[in-house]
Amino acid sequence: MSRALLSLAGAAVLAAQAALVPVPAAATPDPQRSVAQLLTDLQRLYRQAEQATETYNATTEQLERQRAEVARLDGELARARLALKGSRTDAGRLARQQYQSSGGLGPYVRLLLAPDPQHALDEGHVIGELARERARTVTRLATAEKRKDALARAARKALDTQLGLAGRQQRQRDDVRTKLADVERLLAALTPDQLAAIARLEQQGVTEAQQRLTTAGALPADAPASPAGDRAVRYAMDQIGKPYRWGAKGPDAYDCSGLTSQAWSQAGTPVPRTSQEQWDQLGKVPLNRLRPGDLVVYFPEATHVAMYVGDGKVVQAPRPGEKVTVSPIASYPILGAVRPGTAGRG
Repeated sequence: MSRALLSLAGAAVLAAQAALVPVPAAATPDPQRSVAQLLTDLQRLYRQAEQATETYNATTEQLERQRAEVARLDGELARARLALKGSRTDAGRLARQQYQSSGGLGPYVRLLLAPDPQHALDEGHVIGELARERARTVTRLATAEKRKDALARAARKALDTQLGLAGRQQRQRDDVRTKLADVERLLAALTPDQLAAIARLEQQGVTEAQQRLTTAGALPADAPASPAGDRAVRYAMDQIGKPYRWGAKGPDAYDCSGLTSQAWSQAGTPVPRTSQEQWDQLGKVPLNRLRPGDLVVYFPEATHVAMYVGDGKVVQAPRPGEKVTVSPIASYPILGAVRPGTAGRG
C-alpha cells in the first residue's frame, strides 16, 4: 500500500496490465455508483489481496524452515547409517576373533585338554574380554538400528509435511493472483475521471484521519531512535522508489512486511516475516510513545505494516503498481504499534 490508498500512477499501471484480461460483466462498475462506493470496493479488494499475500508469506516461511529440517534429518540419517555400518563391521570382526581364539571349543573343554592349564586360563580371560566387547558392540549396534529407524520415520514425516506445505503455498499463490486480478479488472473498467475523483476522495480521507490523530494528541513527540532503530530506518529509507511486489523481501522489490522484516534484519534484530506475526510476537507500544523504527500495524486482521520514521510519518512498501514511499501514519486504519527487540504475547 502507499501514502494514499489509491495512486493514479499505480492505477494506471494495473489498468494497463489488466487491459489484456477480459473484463467480466460483474467487474464493470455501475455508472450510477458514487465515487465513495467505488473507493470502498477498491479498498476491500486491495485489503483482501494483501491479506492473501501475508498468508502466502507465512506459508513460504514455514516451507523454508521445513526444507531446512528435512535437510538436517537427511544428514543425521546418513550419519546414522554410516555408524550402523561401522557397528555391524565391528560386531562381525569381534565374532571372528572370538571364534579363532577359541578354536571352536568351549572354554571348559579347552581347559581340560590344554597341556598348560594356566595358559588356557589366561587365554580364556582374553576370550572373555572379546565376548564382553562383542556384547558392548551388539548393544551399540541395536542402539544404532533404533536411531536409524527413528530418524528414517522422522525424515519421512518431515518430507510429507514439506510436500503438504508446498501444495498449500501453491494454492495460496493462486489465491493472491486471483484477488489481484479482481483489482486489475475493476481498475481497467474505470474512466480517467473516475480514477482522479477516487484519488481526491482517498487523499481527503487520509488528511482528515491524520488531523484527528494530531488533534487528539495521539502522535508522539519526536523521540530519538535506538541505534538499531536508526539503522532500520536508514535501510528502509534507502529503499524508497523500489517497486512493490507481493511475496518479495528485497533487494529489488518488497511487499509491506518484506520491507519491515528486512530492514530490521539488516539492523541486527531479526523480526518475524509477516505483519500478523510482527503484531503478535513483538512488544506493543502506545502511539504517543512511538520512536523511529517502531512498526505501525493496520486493519483488524493486522494485514499491513509500515515503519515509523518520525514527524507523524511512516515508510512503507505499497501495493502493486506503486513504489516504496513515505506517507502519513494515518494512511490506513491503525490497529496499533510494536517495537522490535521487545517480546509480545507470542
